[in-house]
Amino acid sequence: MPLAAALDQTAVYTVSQLNATIKQLLETNYRYIWLKGEISNFRAPASGHFYFTLKDEASQIKAVLFRPQQRGLRFRLEDGLQVLCQGRVTVYTPRGDYQFLVERIERQGLGAMQLAFEQLKQKLDREGLFAAERKLALPLVPRRLAVVTSATGAAIRDILKVLKRSPYPLSVTVLPVRVQGEEAAPEISAAFATINRLRDQYDWDLVIAGRGGGSLEDLWPFNQESVARAIAASTVPVISAVGHEIDLTIADLVADLRMPTPTAAAEWVVTRLENVERTLSQRSEQLAARMHQVIERRRSVLGYLGKRLVDPRKRLTDQRLLVDDRLDRLERAMAVRIERIQTSVRHLQERLLMQHPRRRIERHQAELNLMHKQIDSQVRQRLSNLRLRVRHLAAQIQSLSPLNVLARGYAIATLEPEQQVLRNADRVTPGRAVRVQLHQGALDCTVDRVQPHFTLASRRSSPGGQEEEDRSV
Repeated sequence: MPLAAALDQTAVYTVSQLNATIKQLLETNYRYIWLKGEISNFRAPASGHFYFTLKDEASQIKAVLFRPQQRGLRFRLEDGLQVLCQGRVTVYTPRGDYQFLVERIERQGLGAMQLAFEQLKQKLDREGLFAAERKLALPLVPRRLAVVTSATGAAIRDILKVLKRSPYPLSVTVLPVRVQGEEAAPEISAAFATINRLRDQYDWDLVIAGRGGGSLEDLWPFNQESVARAIAASTVPVISAVGHEIDLTIADLVADLRMPTPTAAAEWVVTRLENVERTLSQRSEQLAARMHQVIERRRSVLGYLGKRLVDPRKRLTDQRLLVDDRLDRLERAMAVRIERIQTSVRHLQERLLMQHPRRRIERHQAELNLMHKQIDSQVRQRLSNLRLRVRHLAAQIQSLSPLNVLARGYAIATLEPEQQVLRNADRVTPGRAVRVQLHQGALDCTVDRVQPHFTLASRRSSPGGQEEEDRSV
């Protein structure tokens, strides 16, 4: 929008109104534009903001990069640097200064590479390749090194030169690769694959990978994803030493340790043992100082306790007095106790006399004599009753005994040899053997004649007054 169209030609504006109107017009029509130019008049005051001028062959504009927007800055700003800036145009109304507020800045011509770097960095960071817990522990004293770098570059010469100053012998294996150009990344990845494959054979304990300084294009192989994943997959701890201290590559972030230069990496190896020895010496001194403090403190405590310690003889005297006092109290207590026991014994003796055993024996003896007489009387009575019952039962048995019947002249005839009692003459035939049982003895007879239905019967009175029928055949 033209400035004349935004201003009323007939109105009278104050300076503040004019600056405010211009500010609104600029911020509305020129929001987030890209601006390229050369940095000049760069200054960084104590506030932390960066102030500079962007210029080309014919013109210039003031610019400012505030402190919060500097977090994504990957290079140092300086005069003469060609940059590409993204931001918005504004006006500082108190002074009417026309300036460019920078939100993002890149070195001109490297914007695509920087964007690719940031995108790969974010991707690998999300996958955890930069995480500290993934990285391998560095050896305490590295002895067998594998160096992945150019065989003809300055980096390998600097590394070997420093390693020669090592106070202990080192084994160095150089895996020559290209460190710039399109073929560099595949060769570096292949070198790390070789290290993993031959580790058991050469027993490497540390890998140094890097090169000397150069432009971003020269260092770009160490920003490739294939190299980053090869370093992450290494089974041997890796030190990345790429470029100069201000250079930061993806390989530096993935490696187990980053060193600013190849020379610094070699220095780290050489001084590792010295650092360990120095640390042990410091720990030893600290331990000695600590032990000295403990001993001094214990000595002070011992001195304090020594002052509080009482003369053993006085202590022994006090203990003897205490023992005498306790013995005296014990004797008095024993006397009281004995007196109480004696009183109790006398009381029990009196109770015992009141219940003398002889009296209890005499009373129980009398009770026993009475019970003996009662038992004897009851036994005699019981025996007499049993004798009468036995006589009665014997008389009943005698009256019912077959022998008693035989004694009155009767006999029992039985067939021989069956020994069956004869009750009917029809069962006997002449000539049959018959035994006749008498009251005393028996007769073995032979039947001459059988007289059936001949019965001789008589009745007689039994001893009990009952009549009894006697029969014989």
